[in-house]
Parts: sequence; C-alpha cells; structure tokens
Amino acid sequence: MLKNRGRWSLVSGEMKSRKGMLAFCLLLSAYCLLSAGCRYDMQDQPRYKAYKESTFFLDNRASRDLPDGTVARGKLKENKAFYTGKVDNPNPNAQVQTTTDASGNTLVSSFPNDIDEFPIPITKELVDRGQERFNIYCIVCHGPTGNGDGMIVRRGFPKPPTYHDDRLRNAPVGHFFDVITNGWGKMNSYAYQVPPADRWAIVAYIRALQTSQNPEMLQHLNSNSSKANSNTAPKPETHGGNK
Repeated sequence: MLKNRGRWSLVSGEMKSRKGMLAFCLLLSAYCLLSAGCRYDMQDQPRYKAYKESTFFLDNRASRDLPDGTVARGKLKENKAFYTGKVDNPNPNAQVQTTTDASGNTLVSSFPNDIDEFPIPITKELVDRGQERFNIYCIVCHGPTGNGDGMIVRRGFPKPPTYHDDRLRNAPVGHFFDVITNGWGKMNSYAYQVPPADRWAIVAYIRALQTSQNPEMLQHLNSNSSKANSNTAPKPETHGGNK
C-alpha cells in the first residue's frame, strides 16, 4: 500500500514537471514570435537631424524647403481683404508716394492697393474691442485721442503723425491695417501681438476717434459700414492688440 502511494506521488510529480515544462516552452515560443514581429526598422533607419549636412542633395542641406504652394491646415486665408487690407490682385508695381513732415516722419501720401471699406461689419462690440486693444498697444505713442501725444512721446520718443489731419482722415482703412501688420517708419509690426480681427477692431476705433474730432466723417463712415455689413469674415479673436 505504501509502495503504491509512493509510486503515485512520483508519477504525479513527474506529470506536473512535464506540464510546467510544456507551459514554459509555450511561453518561450510566444515570446519568440512576438519578438520577431516587433521590428525596429522605422526607428533605427538612417535619418538626418535638423540642419545637418547631406551629400544626397546638391545644396548639401538635409533640411528641405516646403514645396511651392504648400499651405498649413487652416491657414489658407482666402479672404485677402480681411487678412491683408489689400484689394484682390494688387498691382505689385504701384509706387507709394511719401512726404516728410517737420518732425522728420516719412508720411504716406498715396495708398495704392489698400481697401477703402471694412471687410467685416462695424458694430459697437467691434469698436469697444478696438478701444480696449488701442489702450493696450497704441495709446502709449498715439495718445488717448490719436493726436500723437502718448506718454512715451512726452518723455522724448519721436511724435507720430496725428490721426486728425486731412491726409489720414482720407486714408483708406486698409492703410491703417497695413501699418499695424507690417509697421512703418519708427513703428514696428504688431502682427505677432494682434490677430487680424483685432487689427480691424483697432482700425474701427481709429475711425471713431477721427469722427469724434470731425463729425463730417460720420456720413462717410456710415456708408462704408452699411456696405461692410454684407461681408463675411472670420469671427474676431479674443486676444491680441496694436497701434
């Protein structure tokens, strides 16, 4: 009886050992199959780091230029008037005429290719937004009413032209947008700080300032505003600002 029990225990232990070995072999086989399927060709393939030299290209540059006509997603900007303040198909050969005032400022006296109508509806909310942005970015130079008597001008910075002379009263709205976008004279570009919608808001507020000093402009402003109400443009953003 004891001998049978010993033999049975021996057989049972041997069977468990075989099962354990079989399970180990199966796991090892599965691991090998998975390892064979996980290849690192994409990770370890030859590649260039940014700005490194390359003998493959004739110019020896590994970093390549984007193909002509490449546009990032969401950056097509089909509404040229809204994003540039210029007419469609502007004349690249048009010459801007300039004059110099007594303070040494170079003044634009002609405005080729600039649009004369706002590409977005003029609303109270837009003008209020423009006033807020103007007070952040512009008032330090141009002053609270646009006379060019801002705080840094009082402390010695060159005085910018007033908004209230006939030249700028008659300037198209696209001119102000262009100056905010690209800068002019001693004024730097504010394109980085102020998104396009806020630039138009500032231009609307500049027109409001001009009208406050010259009520005769109101009729002309209302005429342009009624035309702009039929235009569509991207919704004004809620950040940014300019001069």
